[in-house]
Amino acid sequence: MTRMLTAAAAVVLSVTATPAVPSAQTGSGDREAVRLAALDYVEGIYGAQPDRIERSVHPSLVKRGFYKKDAGGPYVESPMTYAELVKLAGSWNKDGKRDTSIKKVDVLEVLDQTAVAKVTASWGIDYMLLGKYDGRWKIVQILWQSHPPKGTTD
Repeated sequence: MTRMLTAAAAVVLSVTATPAVPSAQTGSGDREAVRLAALDYVEGIYGAQPDRIERSVHPSLVKRGFYKKDAGGPYVESPMTYAELVKLAGSWNKDGKRDTSIKKVDVLEVLDQTAVAKVTASWGIDYMLLGKYDGRWKIVQILWQSHPPKGTTD
């Protein structure tokens, strides 16, 4: 009986002492590749470099956002296709006069085939889903909104 309890305790200890493997055993290389894809997205728009969008975004992109035309008004929905995003990246900051000081990429989770990232930029917050295609991480969905009015977030 004592041996059985000791063996059971050893099993429990080995299970509880084993650290959780984050992101379904993906390597730090995948996490960095996801971060770089999200960075290509924001820097491609900031730097008027549509080639960076083409490199990091899948052509079947589904992008939808919400912004306020004026501070007191309701949010307006704004869908965008891949082609529209590529075009936007070529023109949004072509003159270099837009504020590009806000740029943060958070990789929220990376599995072996899918990932989630958050980009905070001057226009707002983008939540993106990525998939791995032929070994490269591509953004396939983006849901974004303009920065919320001060005092309205958790």
